[in-house]
Amino acid sequence: MIKAVIFDMFETLVTLFTGRTYFSENIAEDLGEPIEAFRKYWHETEKDRTLGKYSMKEGLSITLKNLGAYSEENVEMICRKRLEALGDTFNAIPEESIWLLKTLREKNIKTGLITNTFSDERDLIRSSPLFPLFDAAMISYEQGISKPDPEIYRRAIKALGVKAEDCLYVGDGGSHELTGAREMGMKAVQCTWFSRLAFEPHIPCPPLDDFPHAEKQEDIIKFAEIHWGVNP
Repeated sequence: MIKAVIFDMFETLVTLFTGRTYFSENIAEDLGEPIEAFRKYWHETEKDRTLGKYSMKEGLSITLKNLGAYSEENVEMICRKRLEALGDTFNAIPEESIWLLKTLREKNIKTGLITNTFSDERDLIRSSPLFPLFDAAMISYEQGISKPDPEIYRRAIKALGVKAEDCLYVGDGGSHELTGAREMGMKAVQCTWFSRLAFEPHIPCPPLDDFPHAEKQEDIIKFAEIHWGVNP
C-alpha cells in the first residue's frame, strides 16, 4: 500500500521551460565567450554546486576565472538573470501541482521532495507555495548528497516514517532518479506532462520504456489508488 509519494522538483512539479529561460548558451552569449569553453568550466563546478560546496556566486566566480571572463559585474549579471528566469518558473507553478500535493495529503498520503539543486534554486523552492505541502524535503544543496545516491532516498524514507516499498517516486527521470528509487525498493513513475516544453540540449531524460508513464498529474492519484491499492 502506498503511504507516501516522493517527488522530484524540476520538470515534475515546475518547469524551467516557461517564461524566460537562461541556460548555458545564454550565459556564454552574454559573456561573449564560446559556448564549448564556457560549458567545460561550468560543468567542472556542477557537482560541488549541487552538493552545497559552492553557492551559485562562488561557483560562477570559479568558472569565470578559469574562463578568463571574471568580473564582479559579470557574476552579478548572470545571477540576476538566473533569478529572473527562476522567478518565472516559480511564478508559473501549475495549479495541477498544488492540487496533486493537496489531494494526496487529503488522502492521508505523505508527500516528500528529493531534488538536486543549486543555492539559488534552493532559495526559491523554500519560499514557494509548494514547500509547505511537503512532509519531508531532501534538497541536495543542503544534504551534501544528490540523486541517485541511495543515502538521499534513505533520508527521505526515514523522515517520512515509512518503508521504501510503501513509497511511490515521481520524476521526469533526470539524474537516473527513477532507477535509484527503484533500486531502493520504491515504485517509480516517469512523469511526462512537461516533456513537450523541453528543447535540446537541455532535455533531462528521454522516455524510459521500463517505467510506467504519467501524462497528467491526476494519473499519479490513479496509480496510487488503482495500481497499488491506496483507498480514496
